[in-house]
Order: sequence, then C-alpha cells, then structure tokens
Amino acid sequence: MAPLLGVQLCRGFSLYRTFVSSSRYYSAMANFLVDDPKYSWLKDLGISSNNQGVYHGKWCGSGQEITTFCPANNKPIAQVTTGTAADYETAIQASQTAWDEWAEMPGPLRGEIVRQIGEAFREKKHLLGKLIALEMGKIVPEGEGEVQELIDVCDYAVGLSRMFAGHVFPSERKGHLLLEQWNPLGVIGVITAFNFPCAVYGWNASLALVCGNTMLWKGAPSTPLVSVAMTRIISEVLDRNNIPGGVCSLVSGGADIGTLMAKDERVKLLSFTGSTPVGHKVSMMVQERFGKFLLELGGNNAILVNEDADIEMVVRSALFACAGTAGQRCTTTRRLILHEKVHDEIVDRLSKAYSQLRVGDPTE
Repeated sequence: MAPLLGVQLCRGFSLYRTFVSSSRYYSAMANFLVDDPKYSWLKDLGISSNNQGVYHGKWCGSGQEITTFCPANNKPIAQVTTGTAADYETAIQASQTAWDEWAEMPGPLRGEIVRQIGEAFREKKHLLGKLIALEMGKIVPEGEGEVQELIDVCDYAVGLSRMFAGHVFPSERKGHLLLEQWNPLGVIGVITAFNFPCAVYGWNASLALVCGNTMLWKGAPSTPLVSVAMTRIISEVLDRNNIPGGVCSLVSGGADIGTLMAKDERVKLLSFTGSTPVGHKVSMMVQERFGKFLLELGGNNAILVNEDADIEMVVRSALFACAGTAGQRCTTTRRLILHEKVHDEIVDRLSKAYSQLRVGDPTE
C-alpha cells in the first residue's frame, strides 16, 4: 500500500465571551451596536439595547444581565436579562398548561400553525441571517442557510401533520384488530449551542410541535439575541392564532437553567446540542430520572485523499470543511491525510486558497 502522509490543520477559534453586568451602570454607559445607525436593522427583529430573555406568553426575566459581543470587532451588541430558577418554574408550568390545549388540537391544524411559523421566518430570513452572523461570527450566507433549514423542516413537518399513522395488527379475537396510535410526550426541552443558534431549535421545534408537544428552549448564553429574535417571530404567530405562548417558551441562561431542565421530570424529552463532555453529564442527569434524551455532540473529522482524487474538488471541499462556520462546528475537518504523490500540490494550493479568506465583519 502506498504511504500516506498526515497533515494537521490548526484552525483559529474566535474568542466568544459573554460578560455579566452586575449593575445598571455599564448598561447606561455602553455604546451598543443596536443603537448604531449602521445596525438599525436589528430593531426590525425586535432587538433593543436591553432585552428580556424569558418568554412563556409574556416577556420577563429577573436574572443577571448578560452583554453579548460581536466576535468580529469585540463590540457590545445589546444586553439580555436572563432567567432565574423561579422564572424557569413559571415557564415550564406555562408549557404544561399550554400542552393541554395544544395536544388536543387536530394534527393538521397544528401543521397549519407550523406552516405560518415557517412563512414568518421566510419573511425575516435575511435579517435573522445577518443577526446570526453578527452574534455568532459565521458569514451571512451561512446565517441565512440556517434560517432556510428551519423553513425547510417546517415545510416537511406540515406534510407530516396529515400523515400520522400507526400499524394495524391482527388480534387473537375474531373480528378484532389492534391499532397502534402515536401520542405526544408533553413538554420537550431543547438546549442549543452557539454555532447553530437557529437551525437546531428549528429542527426540533417544528417536528415536535406538529406531534402535539410544547417547547421549552434554552439557547446558548453567547447568542441570546438570536434566541430572543426567533421567539419573537414565533410568538407573533401564536398570538395571531390565539394560541398560548407557553407552546414555545424560552428561558435564557447558563448551566444552572440547563441543569434544571435535565433533572426535571416534567421535561419528557431533552434534546441537547453541545460538547461531548457536557453531553455526557446531561445524559447522566436525565438517565437518573429515567428520562428520554437526544444528543448531538462533538466530532473528530478527517479527509482522506488518494492519488487519483480530483485536486480542485479536494481544495474547495477542504477549505469549506475547515473554515466554514468560522471553523466551529462538529463536522469541521481537523486534518487531511494525503497520498504522498499529491501532498505537495494540495498543501500549496490550499495555502493559496486560505490567503484569499477575508477576516473581518461577517455582515459586510
């Protein structure tokens, strides 16, 4: 077998920091990007300099104020007031109460609400994509791509809302059949990561909603504005249809809120996206109460290149696989394993390709 050479690619990580303000002084003195005319479009998403980060039919929040920063220029975008344990309790009670009504609604009608949610995001696709880029650091086309994924899964879920079907089994009793029927679980908890602050919640929520479940969401503490903006879009659809806001609740916060969700028996299924070590801890907490969970964790990825590979395709693929999403996703390529006959050419062409990448404001 011909020898293979390994190339380790090191990617630079942007520094994401969420700072907690212990007083109103910082809030009063800070020059937030949301107040800069250049970023006035943020107001079209309902973002202001101070935002409440808890929603369960009404907006509130009595926890710490966190300031979210743009990783491209380290400037503060805005502040979000997080939730406390008491806020969490109010939110999950609202989700439970809303479930009684939501689960009784016919599946096709739930599908209609999800269709409207998808359309509402379609209208805000460009603006929300820019916010994702501003707060997370990926380029705008990738931010818009996240929103499009949410829209696409909403469309898929709408179709499913008319196709719920169980198996029919023969019975030992003459003239009888056994019918399998799927029922909603209840409150579904979703904890999402900073690198995909929109799409992951969209995947979970659209499918869970048409199945008759209600949602309780905790977004990443470094991208709370995306969580707030998305929840505002959803809440407007719910309000127009006289549906309780507790169908899609939000509690912004850190590990304390996540721990409450993992240990709460009222959360019938918890979907967690994040690092492998934290995912392990989450799974253990949920298992201790015999709960259900879904985990989407870290990756360790390589590209293997043979001597007869399409070099142009290798370079294009490797560049995006390594640098896409600012190099911060579970499917990011960490290393290339190259055949010795193509090693030098690929390294040279990949180096030139990297030199064309622009570092700066991803919204520009």
